[in-house]
Amino acid sequence: MPETRRLLEAASALSQSLRASGVPHAFHGSMFVAVLANSPQADEIFCIVEGGAVHPFRRVRQALAGSQDFVITPSPWSNRLHVKYHRCIPPVEVSVLSPTIHDSSSTRLPPQIEILPAGEAGPRRLDALTVLAVSGVPFLTISEFVRAKLKTWVIRGSERDAQDIAFVMTRYWNSIDINRVPEQDMDRFVESVEAAASGWTAVKRKYGM
Repeated sequence: MPETRRLLEAASALSQSLRASGVPHAFHGSMFVAVLANSPQADEIFCIVEGGAVHPFRRVRQALAGSQDFVITPSPWSNRLHVKYHRCIPPVEVSVLSPTIHDSSSTRLPPQIEILPAGEAGPRRLDALTVLAVSGVPFLTISEFVRAKLKTWVIRGSERDAQDIAFVMTRYWNSIDINRVPEQDMDRFVESVEAAASGWTAVKRKYGM
């Protein structure tokens, strides 16, 4: 099974469990671009979860309590929470912190999804304005995806983040709400990544800027 399909399977299963518990959520990461581009390979997947009165990590633990398909792996020292989906056959190891597919490994681990609190790594509210269903899985909208990826790129300057932003800006610029994209950060981005310049120019023209 191509890696993108495996991650979609994991995301769909996690989404079903979260929906059943009434937990607002949306997926994020390079997997979104892989789905849009119909690419068979993807190795980065995050799940942004709303907390409300309860911390998002706790809501995820409650939603997955007793599940035979998921294993929760907390990292208290780094304030991170990962969810492993081990129903895929054959499983593939995915490192979320430094995403790499280890196809040559003799001991393979299942896809791992990092849980991120809404408001810190994405929009504070996950609703019809910020979430888009693709292949039956809730993802951040194009605008929110660009905003989240741009925030990460400004911090770490990742080439893959740059490629993801450029891909979306080039092909889906007409779906971008300029009010959700920090203008100064995007201007800085297109100075570094020329491939995104035409899309950003089209967005600004659309909004009369």
